[in-house]
Amino acid sequence: QVQLVESGGGLVQPGGSLRLSCAASGSIFRIYAMDWYRQAPGKQRELVATITSGGNTNYVDSVKGRFTISRDNAKNTVYLQMNSLKPEDAAVYYCHVGMTIYYSGKYRRDDYWGQGTQVTVSS
Repeated sequence: QVQLVESGGGLVQPGGSLRLSCAASGSIFRIYAMDWYRQAPGKQRELVATITSGGNTNYVDSVKGRFTISRDNAKNTVYLQMNSLKPEDAAVYYCHVGMTIYYSGKYRRDDYWGQGTQVTVSS
C-alpha cells in the first residue's frame, strides 16, 4: 500500500552535519503533516520537528537553530538537515507521516512510520 523509506543516517563527529530523507510511495492521495521523531537507548521516543502541509514548522527546543525540517511535495519526501550535531543528538530517527491513501476502492486516513535510521555522534 504505502512505504516510507528513510536514508541519510550515519556516524558523524560532534559539530558535524547530516541530512536525513524520508520518501513516501504507494497509493497516496494526500499527505498532511510530516514529522521526525528520535529515540535514544533507554529513552522515550521524542518528537523532534514537524512540518505541516502548508509549510509551517515546529521544533523541540533542544534542536532549534540547528535542525531544519523541509518537504518536497512533488516527491512526497521530508528532510531533516541537522547541523552542529551533539552527542546527545545520537538516536534512531524515525519519520512519521499522516496521509490519506486510496486502496481497494476506498480512501483511508492513517499514520505511517519509517523504518528508522541510526544517527551516531562521536569523536
